[in-house]
Amino acid sequence: MMARIRVRYAPSPTGYLHAGGARSCLFNWLFARHHGGTFILRIEDTDRTRFYKSSLSDIVESLRWLGLDWDEGPEVGGPCGPYFQSERLPLYQKYARELIASGHAYRCYCSAERLKSLREGQRAATPAQNTDAASSHIGYDRHCRELTASQRAELESSGIVPVVRLKVPLDGQTAFHDLIRGRIAIQNEQMDDFVLLKSDGFPTYHLANVVDDHAMEISHIMRADEWIPSTPRHVIMYNAFGWTPPLYAHLPVILSPTGQGKMSKRKLVGTDGREYNVRIREFRSAGYLPEALFNFLALVGWSYDDKTEMLTREQAVEAFDLDHVSRSPAKFSYDKLDWMNGMYIRQLEVNDLAGRLHPFFNAAGVDIDMETVQRMTPLIRERMVKLTDCVALTDFFFVDELHYDPQLLIQKGMTSDQSRRVLSESEALLRETEFVEAALEPPLRAKAEELGLKARQFFGTLRIAITGREVAPPLFGTMEILGREKVLARIATARALLQ
Repeated sequence: MMARIRVRYAPSPTGYLHAGGARSCLFNWLFARHHGGTFILRIEDTDRTRFYKSSLSDIVESLRWLGLDWDEGPEVGGPCGPYFQSERLPLYQKYARELIASGHAYRCYCSAERLKSLREGQRAATPAQNTDAASSHIGYDRHCRELTASQRAELESSGIVPVVRLKVPLDGQTAFHDLIRGRIAIQNEQMDDFVLLKSDGFPTYHLANVVDDHAMEISHIMRADEWIPSTPRHVIMYNAFGWTPPLYAHLPVILSPTGQGKMSKRKLVGTDGREYNVRIREFRSAGYLPEALFNFLALVGWSYDDKTEMLTREQAVEAFDLDHVSRSPAKFSYDKLDWMNGMYIRQLEVNDLAGRLHPFFNAAGVDIDMETVQRMTPLIRERMVKLTDCVALTDFFFVDELHYDPQLLIQKGMTSDQSRRVLSESEALLRETEFVEAALEPPLRAKAEELGLKARQFFGTLRIAITGREVAPPLFGTMEILGREKVLARIATARALLQ
């Protein structure tokens, strides 16, 4: 099997791409790239009641944003297409008929009302605390499994459109080997005869999944461990068809930031009331870099070694293997992701980072040209955690009037008179000094010494006057970008506030 690696990611377009789904996709992509294999994107869109075009677009765009390209699939094509399950219905219907003909499946004519009544009766007869009994007794009762030909003909003549169910063995067990977890077995009596083909001709997940994985020659299935209970059903189907099943590897569940419970698929609110991103589009809008999210997700449930946290895409591809995928649940640490994103931001070349920041300025309604963004970028790069931080870090550049407590102009150890003198002396000096960063610093530092003030005091007063903040980007670069006219006007306003 290792000689021809073919893996797939098969999302259902019923919602936006979740971080957990992206992690599963990433592991499949890394495995394929590491072994020089083929990575396939297949869209499982047979659930037409929950299908959304916007979801499909989001999945494709999010994967491309993360750099997870596919060798076969939508917009790419390939020898095993079509890659939308809704376009493969005749294939599923053909194989359902084959299973009926071979005696491994049967048509079921039970109405929805009968099935509902059956479930309700089983639940009522099963003690709530007896979970083992519940799993054994709640399920289809195989009412149509042994119908005679004449009974089937009579039911069909009445206009009932049947579903197709698999004949699950009544005794024994079904086992498979998981590449991460070892041998997993389940008693066949714990499974009911599940539906393969619905009355509308659409397959269930189980039939479409097995047929497509076989038709597309999938060698390894790597998916979330929530699918472990489904795997014995799929193994029974492979045996019924006489096919060799792929190798299975079920990935560890992703936990919430607190480590308590599985990460939510739609909305996650922490104990502190903070709402966390869970979908890839949300991470993207929040200002995370695709390189950082790729790096972070690669290490959620897999380890490069016992110490490395920052790794390139090439390093991940070279090192990825299933031996280092954990069996234990993996915690999604937003603090670690924030740290990692800040590290990646600081590694970007100025023009590259500026190009990524510009859309966030525009989205916030800030009218700014690219040249100005490029000038600002070196000033704020070290303080940024996410790309969206650029707006809050620079908002004082774009206002006509600053609002701050005038007392902030009086630094620790200074008097009001000293603060006024700092402002007046600086104002006079800046009228004559060339207004570029390199030329501004020397005379201002000399002025601080002349006034007998520490640099922290002198520039603290000046920083508040010019930016309205105690913490701001480097002062001299900020002054150059603001320009002489705006800087002098703000200093004059600060002087007036101290009168």
